[in-house]
Amino acid sequence: QVQLVESGGGVVQAGGSLRLSCAVSGRTFTINTMAWFRQVSGKEREYVAVLGWIGGGTSYVDSVKGRFTISRDNAKTTLVLQMNSLQPEDTAVYYCAARLDRSTRYTSWGQETQVAVSS
Repeated sequence: QVQLVESGGGVVQAGGSLRLSCAVSGRTFTINTMAWFRQVSGKEREYVAVLGWIGGGTSYVDSVKGRFTISRDNAKTTLVLQMNSLQPEDTAVYYCAARLDRSTRYTSWGQETQVAVSS
């Protein structure tokens, strides 16, 4: 099992920045990929950014490219999402998630953190 605990988030004005962190513990050697997702009430959860846990490769949804950066620390204990130039449409509940071993699904999830961007 892998445990994920999120921190960060909050309220910011448009154009501002926030940093989300996701502390990783447990059987971390089983992690293949980690990602950030977000969900707006009444809409489906959407992928925001993904990070290859070993190789460090990244990918982003088009709407956040050039504004958000996903990364991890060298000790592989924390996943980070740096969010710059935030816009009201970025307002959502954000989740970190882990895909383990050779699974095709994300099976470990953080508890969620709220991001609100005012215009």
